Parts: sequence; structure tokens; C-alpha cells
Amino acid sequence: MKPHMKHAFAISLLLCAFLPGVCQIKADESAWKEEIMVERIWDRGYSAFPSIVRYQDAMYVSFREGVSHIFDEKGIAAGKTRILRSTDGEHWESVALLEKEGYDLRDPKLSVTADGRLMVIQGGSVYVDKQLVKRIPQVSFSADGCSFSAPQPVDYPGSGPFAWFWRVTWHEEVGYTVNYGEADEHKLELLKTTDGLHYEKITDIALDGFPNETTVRFLPDGRMVLLIRRDMEDRMAHLGVSVPPYTNWQIKPLPFQIGGPEMTVLPDGALLIGGRAYFKNGETKTCLWMGNAEGDFEVWKILPSGGDNSYPGFLIEDGELKVVYYSSHELTRPDGRPRAGIYLARIPLAGNL
Repeated sequence: MKPHMKHAFAISLLLCAFLPGVCQIKADESAWKEEIMVERIWDRGYSAFPSIVRYQDAMYVSFREGVSHIFDEKGIAAGKTRILRSTDGEHWESVALLEKEGYDLRDPKLSVTADGRLMVIQGGSVYVDKQLVKRIPQVSFSADGCSFSAPQPVDYPGSGPFAWFWRVTWHEEVGYTVNYGEADEHKLELLKTTDGLHYEKITDIALDGFPNETTVRFLPDGRMVLLIRRDMEDRMAHLGVSVPPYTNWQIKPLPFQIGGPEMTVLPDGALLIGGRAYFKNGETKTCLWMGNAEGDFEVWKILPSGGDNSYPGFLIEDGELKVVYYSSHELTRPDGRPRAGIYLARIPLAGNL
């Protein structure tokens, strides 16, 4: 697929004063340093919640494709998982559209398993009369990046009808993820897998404020670090750090709220995080922060975005940060309401950290 739109944005360094749950940001135009290329790579339907990974000789992007954020005009939630492929980052083709009857597939996150398969873990939600009645993660695999297995439920020892594995991160041939559900608003479950299909629990992680979407990464010294979204009480994001076997956690609050948290660890151990930022005036933007495992972060970039947006995915290669995200700041439906498309930002890292 040829790009629909490509242009350069001058992105400033930003001065950010954080308030409870929101932030007030003032741009310093004199601090503009470079141009960041941003391209809309997909805009069919309502496309959202993407991820990106390098697999073999190509880049892959996955996202939910539907009619709206959840329901269509008949009140049915039937999101599908679209997977794109590109060898040059400019020309993208669709290689898969995964669906499962009766399920709303959401937040598809790509990873490469220990045995070299491309894997997509996705939320599987079932609604009756717009009421969520079941949520079971679904997983699909590909050995060649072209043919994907049908979504199948994960084998998980937990009880109850609700589960959500936000993202799987592989480390030393083991995949780690954090499960959250609606039955307990003050607990996360750290899980592990060796094949992407069967999971076992490592420990519970207690945290108030309805913790939910959580990204797992690893520091150079082997410590695990979690970036946790919270949606109750003060709603501030939290950062957790633990040494093996990852059963004792030090968790501290961050001075901002985040939605769709993504995180990557730079070679020197610095943390780059991204997600939806909430502003004092009610706006939301896709924001990137730079910081460390001690919880000290500063705003680094704000990407062109607005409305229903964010949920970034990161890929670092050849001295460049690629950020895939979704936004509804440009597109509209026939009735004039906004709809979301998938964007790819390319940010040079050399001399930019």
C-alpha cells in the first residue's frame, strides 16, 4: 500500500508542569532541533492500538480494525486484527486479517517467540447487548510472516471470565506478561510462558487505583521493569522494578497519567516510555518521556495526534526510533465524526538523547 500522506513536523523540546492526572505543556519554539518524519500508513475503517516488530527481513505492524473504538452501528463489537508488512518502512502491504466469530479482537501486540515464530497476542472480548460478559486472550502464530494461525485462547490457570494479557516480552527464552481483569481492581498477575500459548503465574502484584495495561521490559543488569497504567484514585502511572525471580517489587508513582503504555530500554539503561498524555485543557496527545528506573522522567516529544489516539509501539534500529501509533486528529467518517488511522513516526536518535 502506498502512503496516503507524508510530511515533516518540527517537534520542540517541551516544558511540562504536571498536575494531578493532567499536564500543562508549553512549547519553546526556539528549542526546535530537527524534523521528524510522520507518515499515515493505514486509514481503512477505525484502526487503533498498534504494535511493531522486526521479523526476519521485514517490519510488521499489527492493530485492531473495526468501525469505531468498540461498537458498530448495530451495537456489535467485532474488531479484527490487521497485520501489515514492509521491507523499507515506506511501502506497506496487508498480510493478514485475523477474526473470530463472536469476539472483539483488541490490542494485538507482536513479538518473536523463543523458537523464532512471529506471535500476536490479542484481547478477546465477548459482548451481549453491549455488556462485556467474557474476555479471554487469543494468540496467533506465523512461521513465515505471511500465514497466521487462527486466533485460539491461551491456556491460563486463572479462574473467572475476565483476563487480559497486555503484551508479551521475551527474555532468555521465556515470555513474560502481566494479566489484569475486572474481578480484582487492586491486583496484577505476572505470568510466564515458553511457547506463547501456555502460561503460569509467577506472583501477584498488589497496587491500588485499578492497575491495568502494563508493559514488561528488562534492564541490562537483568532486573525487570514494569510500566503500569492506573484508572482510579489519582490515576498516576506507576513504575515497578524487581530482581529475579521477580516476586518482590519496588513500585513508585510517576507524576503523570498514561494510557496505552509502551516502554523500551536504551543501551545505557535509560528508559524511553510513551503513551496517551492527558492535558489540563482536556486534550490528549501521544507523548514520549525519557527517564530512568528510579522514576525520574521528562517529556521528550509530543507527536502529531489528537482525539482518540496513542497506544504507541517502539522499534529501534540503525540509530532511529520508529514509533507506530494511532490518532483521529485528521480523519472523519461519512457522518463527520472522527475516525482513527495508523501512523509511523521516525525519530533520529544520534545526538538526540
